[in-house]
Amino acid sequence: MTPLDHAPLLQASGITKRFGRRTVLDHVDLAVAAREIVTVIGPNGAGKSTLLRILLGLLPPDSGAQQRAPGIRIGYMPQRLAVDETLPLTVRRFLRLGQPGTEAAMRAALEEVGAPEVLDTEIQRVSGGEFQRVLLARALLRDPALLVLDEPVQGVDVAGQEDLFRLILEIRDRRGCGVLMVSHDLHLVMAATDTVVCLNHHVCCTGRPEAVRVDPAYLALFGAARGGELAVYHHHHDHVHDAPHHADHAHDHADHDHG
Repeated sequence: MTPLDHAPLLQASGITKRFGRRTVLDHVDLAVAAREIVTVIGPNGAGKSTLLRILLGLLPPDSGAQQRAPGIRIGYMPQRLAVDETLPLTVRRFLRLGQPGTEAAMRAALEEVGAPEVLDTEIQRVSGGEFQRVLLARALLRDPALLVLDEPVQGVDVAGQEDLFRLILEIRDRRGCGVLMVSHDLHLVMAATDTVVCLNHHVCCTGRPEAVRVDPAYLALFGAARGGELAVYHHHHDHVHDAPHHADHAHDHADHDHG
């Protein structure tokens, strides 16, 4: 057991952020431990993306603090990434952008995410599900202790979403990394997580999915009908199939808030 197993990989307390007179985040607390999947859920405009940017060090909070495990490597999968249709860019070149990656490492990462055949495909030609897997592979090339995934199943149909969430569980189990996910899709996300943080500018409730889904604050945000839709499945180490979807759909539905 490594020292990272004893303390949170990432811990934030009292995170507050304002844009003008609008308070986007109000004293938010959050922690992610090794081998733990924490999912931040909330409606559009709740502050989820702002919180993520602060946790990644891309945006300073107005108040509050965060701590990271010493020397921690973070692999980040962005919410969306628009690629110019006219830009000649293969998956291989895309994986090398901004970071070194050996041929063997790139092939291994794509194999791990279930998309080994796309290495020489133009990035604009891959399906929506394949594009999300390529983004995940790029995050894994950093050999991260913490994976940060912003809307990881964007542009993927429901069957493909379940496959991707199962893949994330398998990566966590295999690598022993912590995972921080952000999403507004509740149905499958809540089944593929250890801890749920329900955010609407402040932390409305947090805990195990089965507890959060019956919490009055959660039900007030999402309704009793959605609370009853908690998907439950047992993940096995199956082959993961890709869901066909056009790549440009993977770039839509951004969380257009200051969150």
